[in-house]
Amino acid sequence: MSEIAVPGAMTTLDPAEQRPQDIYKLLVGSVVPRPIAFVSSMDAEGVCNLAPFSFFTVASVNPPIVCFCPMMRGATNSGLQPTKDTLRNVIATGEFVVNIVSEEFATQMNACSAELPPEVDEFQVSGLTPLASELVRPPRVAESHVQMECRLQQVIHVGTEPLGGSLVLGEVLRFHVRASLLDNFRIDPEKLHAIGRMAGSTYARTRDRFDMERPK
Repeated sequence: MSEIAVPGAMTTLDPAEQRPQDIYKLLVGSVVPRPIAFVSSMDAEGVCNLAPFSFFTVASVNPPIVCFCPMMRGATNSGLQPTKDTLRNVIATGEFVVNIVSEEFATQMNACSAELPPEVDEFQVSGLTPLASELVRPPRVAESHVQMECRLQQVIHVGTEPLGGSLVLGEVLRFHVRASLLDNFRIDPEKLHAIGRMAGSTYARTRDRFDMERPK
């Protein structure tokens, strides 16, 4: 039997022996690229919030369920609460919108990742355009090519310490897709220009792709 070539030595790490900040670096550098949920929400007083989350995916198709994971803030000098505004809004109102991020407004999306007080409307900060939703109170992002109006299904709190997270599951009540991207329910990636998150300040485009047929 021929020997299997080993690419290189492995480093084995026990999470229990590492700082959470270092585990964060390992996870966001390994689980890549990550799609971005640009979530618009609204508090009980009607103040809008807009924030990107790269811990985001689909959980179910029937019913259509998407999920994203806000993390707990660490210690800050800004007086902000440990829980993200988005999570508090979603729990209070049971509604949110997931807007898919494209290259065309990546800079504005990034502006919404700043740690801002809850009374600040990120639509105004970023210059993005709020667009009325049909079934939920939070507005959609008009610049986004795909928008999903969601009703909260469940929140699972996974960790309450800094960098701990909550799993937010929402049922999609309405899909809004730019007509020029859509053909028989298929979305043209060449026109969507979606971006994904890598580690640190690095993002990935979705222009370089290849196809593989699944085995039958």
